[in-house]
Amino acid sequence: MPKTRNETAPPSPAPVRPARSASVERVTRETNIRVEINLDGQGHADIRTGIGFLDHMLEQIARHGLIDLMVRAEGDLQVCCHHTTEDTGIAIGQAVALALGDRRGIVRYGHAYLPMDETLTRVALDLSNRPYLVWKVAFPRDKIGDMDTELFREWFQAFAQSAGATLHLETLYGENSHHIVESCYKGLARALRTAVAIDPRQADIVPSTKGTLGASMSPGS
Repeated sequence: MPKTRNETAPPSPAPVRPARSASVERVTRETNIRVEINLDGQGHADIRTGIGFLDHMLEQIARHGLIDLMVRAEGDLQVCCHHTTEDTGIAIGQAVALALGDRRGIVRYGHAYLPMDETLTRVALDLSNRPYLVWKVAFPRDKIGDMDTELFREWFQAFAQSAGATLHLETLYGENSHHIVESCYKGLARALRTAVAIDPRQADIVPSTKGTLGASMSPGS
């Protein structure tokens, strides 16, 4: 009897996903902000907020999160850095949320332990669409450059709220204020990079037993 070969059809190519990108414009009496983001980028940053140290921190999100990020901000810096800092966090968070869409296929969770010299910070992130911030970060100095260190909590609060993220940050130890805040931004970048990644085993499934990610605090999320 002639032998027959067990032939199987080659696997179908994976569908090409559209780029997960978004743009946001936020205009108030205090600030005028434009953000463009690509979650599937290469880590390119083009940041101009008028606050040098904030630019440096936002560049960390792009570079270490492999996110392409463009930010243009004009704000009432003659008053203080508060409005520009907070509204930049809002606009970037909104852009992340828009780029994620219904969050189908994402890993959803991410975390990082980020060492920077004497400092160690832990960041845990859930892109649950239920915004919440836990902030356990203390600074030995009141200012870094022109920025009040209390403004960094405002940025992370604004980002978590508008991105729909549950975000926990805790600096376990550290002495240098620059290292402390930079470890927070780099830790967010690494956690975000993991959380927004597409899980190939559930690429077309919303990662929730409810079938949706929303504002409900009910069990089964």
